[in-house]
Amino acid sequence: MNPEPAIQGFEGHFSGVPHLALSPLSDPNGHSSHISHYGVSALDPTFEQQILTPPADYHVTAEPVPTLAPTLAPTLGTYDDIFPALPESEPNPDNAVANTGLQWNIQRMKVKSSNITQVFRVAPEERKYRELNSRFGEQAEQAKICADIMQKTGAHIEMSISKDGTLTFLITGKEEAVLLAKRMISSELQTQASASLPIPKEHHRFILGKNGQRLSALEQNTGTKIYIPRQNETSELIKILGTKEAIDKAVHEIQLISNEMASRANERVSIPKIYHPFIVGPFNETLAQIMSESGAKVSVPPPSVNKEEISITGEREAVLMAKDKIMHIFRDREKKCQTVSMEVRKSQHKYIIGHKGQTLNDIFLKTGVSVEMPSPDSNSETITLRGEQEKLGPALTVLYEKAHSEVDAEIEVPAWYHKYILGPKGTKFQEISQDFQKVNVSFVSNEDKIKMHGPVAEVDKAKEVIGEVIREITSKIIVEEIKVDSRYHRFIIGKNGVHIKHIREETGAQIHIPTEGNETVASSDIIRIEGSPQSVLKAKQELEIIIKKMVEKENEVSKDLMIEQRFHRQIIGAKGERIKVIRESFNQVVIIFPEPNDKSDKVTIRGTRKDVDQCYKHLSQLNKELLTNNHRVEVPIFKQFHKFIIGKEGANIKKIRDETGTRIDLPAEGADSDVIVITGMKSNVETARDR
Repeated sequence: MNPEPAIQGFEGHFSGVPHLALSPLSDPNGHSSHISHYGVSALDPTFEQQILTPPADYHVTAEPVPTLAPTLAPTLGTYDDIFPALPESEPNPDNAVANTGLQWNIQRMKVKSSNITQVFRVAPEERKYRELNSRFGEQAEQAKICADIMQKTGAHIEMSISKDGTLTFLITGKEEAVLLAKRMISSELQTQASASLPIPKEHHRFILGKNGQRLSALEQNTGTKIYIPRQNETSELIKILGTKEAIDKAVHEIQLISNEMASRANERVSIPKIYHPFIVGPFNETLAQIMSESGAKVSVPPPSVNKEEISITGEREAVLMAKDKIMHIFRDREKKCQTVSMEVRKSQHKYIIGHKGQTLNDIFLKTGVSVEMPSPDSNSETITLRGEQEKLGPALTVLYEKAHSEVDAEIEVPAWYHKYILGPKGTKFQEISQDFQKVNVSFVSNEDKIKMHGPVAEVDKAKEVIGEVIREITSKIIVEEIKVDSRYHRFIIGKNGVHIKHIREETGAQIHIPTEGNETVASSDIIRIEGSPQSVLKAKQELEIIIKKMVEKENEVSKDLMIEQRFHRQIIGAKGERIKVIRESFNQVVIIFPEPNDKSDKVTIRGTRKDVDQCYKHLSQLNKELLTNNHRVEVPIFKQFHKFIIGKEGANIKKIRDETGTRIDLPAEGADSDVIVITGMKSNVETARDR
């Protein structure tokens, strides 16, 4: 017979009739168990005791043992060592293990303390693949499924098959992996059943748990799928899907939760709001005592909630006990309590209430009297005291003391004084505040006031000391404010604050520019200068100079005038003296001449519109005169005749120049040109030319 093909998940393959069993274990009823492994066997001692070691009343029947391929791991013990044959079973020589030394390799798995092992069984009638025609096909499919589950969960799975068809799974690994593997095995290898369980609608939310966490845990622990009707549905039936065993377990767990809820009670007691403080007690002490003694949970609406119902939940007996205690307090207070009212300024109420109601609770604890305060949103100043007659008097005294124990006060002072009162890093204020340490002093930014509150005597002391500091500051420091268009602020500040820093260092004054440090914020046009009279005056002058320049620059215009470049030197004059006089005549306008190499005639005048216009007019007139007096004619005359024009020792040329008032330029003796240039008034130039 040819060997059967290897089953997926096994090391090696079987020969002969295919089996998943390692060894048959027979019980008195004739059923036998077969133990198989996937990959490396990992049996722990506990499992050997539970599964491998047969009970006293069980009998081992020898059955054919499959011959393994020679690729199995080295032996740790023989099959006969692990499963000794019982005397009454006769071995079958045909199917005995070959005397080749081939042995089973069964290793004990070293399970860490964090690992767990669970045994899970599937009855024959619940097996999903029991109707497959081929037993080998069924086993191969189950092996494939188990291998896939091991890969997905990380758990180790071993399976045994008894003669009656019961599947037994040994699952080892992390707890969450084992539970998931068990659920997947049930889903893949076990037929699913369903059951409907009627549970009161009000208990459904307890089965769901917060964010469905309790239901999810229940499904994982039982290996079922549980469907709870939606809140808007009227049905009370909870549907459970899974194996019969899993459903039974889920039903049991759900019923336990429902029974627990059924044993609990929820009572609502209506108590007039005015008596709630006595049920709660000072610092919640009475309420805590009620809950501690009864074991019930009691919820009292806070003073800000206008509800009279007090909710009590818990076991029925605990709820009844808590209710009796609450009703006893209510009836007692209703019988004995009286009220008295007093008017207290609204601004003083916070001193009666105290931090988080501390003072109110103190009064309640000391006197046993409840103090009812009007709502903060109300304009009422009436405070009501409720308690026993003999306790109202002492409570009124304590209340009056608390109401007048502290006061609020303000000092009107410009906000810029604050930093001088505080001093560098608050050091000055720390020094002067030693006599009023219980006073809370607030310097509110951009507010012309200082706020204080605290004990009356210390607040008076604080006002006196701070007032003296203000007078001292006033005697030494003056303030000057100048209005400057915010467009100019950035020029006053300069790049990275260089300009304003220079002015502050030079003058010693404090200069406050609204946009400084945040130029994107629209702000006031007022610049404030603080300091001694001398420093403030000097700083103001510096700022005014900068502002004047900014205004002038903003109003600056420019005009261009075309003047022949040959006249530029005449206008500038020797060492620039002539152009200097022109600039001073027109309020220091800027006159720009082109460089000689530029061969340009354009002269630019820049300054205020009025000065530029006047300077332009002056230079235009000057240009006109230069043009008139500098008519130019070029006369070509053969060079050999130039000496006759010049005359002896220049007498002829000098005579012509003097009589015509012109300038006559002859080419240099070595030059190639023979052109004589005559410059002057047109009529004079023409006369000189003709001569």
